Amino acid sequence: MISLHALIEILDDWMHPEDFSDYAPNGLQIEGRATVRKLALGVTASAEVIDGAVQWGADALLVHHGYFWRNEPQVLIGMKGARVKKLFANNLSLLAYHLPLDCHVDFGNNRALLDELRYADCQPVEGEKGLLWMAMLNPPETLEMVGKRIAMVLQREPLLVSSPRGSECIEKLIVCTGGAQDYLGRAAALGADAYLSGEISERTTHEARELGVHYIAAGHHATERFGIQALGQKLSSELRLEVAFFDDFNPA
Repeated sequence: MISLHALIEILDDWMHPEDFSDYAPNGLQIEGRATVRKLALGVTASAEVIDGAVQWGADALLVHHGYFWRNEPQVLIGMKGARVKKLFANNLSLLAYHLPLDCHVDFGNNRALLDELRYADCQPVEGEKGLLWMAMLNPPETLEMVGKRIAMVLQREPLLVSSPRGSECIEKLIVCTGGAQDYLGRAAALGADAYLSGEISERTTHEARELGVHYIAAGHHATERFGIQALGQKLSSELRLEVAFFDDFNPA
């Protein structure tokens, strides 16, 4: 068991949220009970994830996608109001780390996804604060081979956009999980043979074809399932907290 605020201090020390200009507040978003013994984990603080945490008897919920995003309505009504009401009713704290969890060198979403894909020769791209990671594939793989590897790990078929100007075999893979399709141009500038992210926009297909970089859209939720679990394992190991991951399936 640990005090809530001691837990926040430890997480902030690991995650360095002050290094990021983020789209939502990082750290404690909703304050519940003063101590934490059971910590629930989730990608997004959806109603289903909250229900799972409550039924499990969690003291706090730690997620990647929390609340209070930039430019969204500030009032607590409707769907968001119902979620927050349930958290308060059960004295359940909400903790969220967005970009700091994407980028962390040890248990960030990029690193954790590459670990799951068994790409050993990987590292953060210099100057990108961990937002972009590079994996060197040895031996190189075709786009179809990479797609099959991703499908096996994520248990879903990725959308593959093959560029006719691209390399037949992929040696340099650039990765940024989630909704990072607009970093495709940056990946091309870095010499990527292929770029892996979660989402795809209509324009992304044209950009990939014309830039000569194969694009892989593997799902926003699917590509960001592993970082929060890696962080939870570290918290369990070092702080002896009980942790449980609640996965609210999302095809997007």
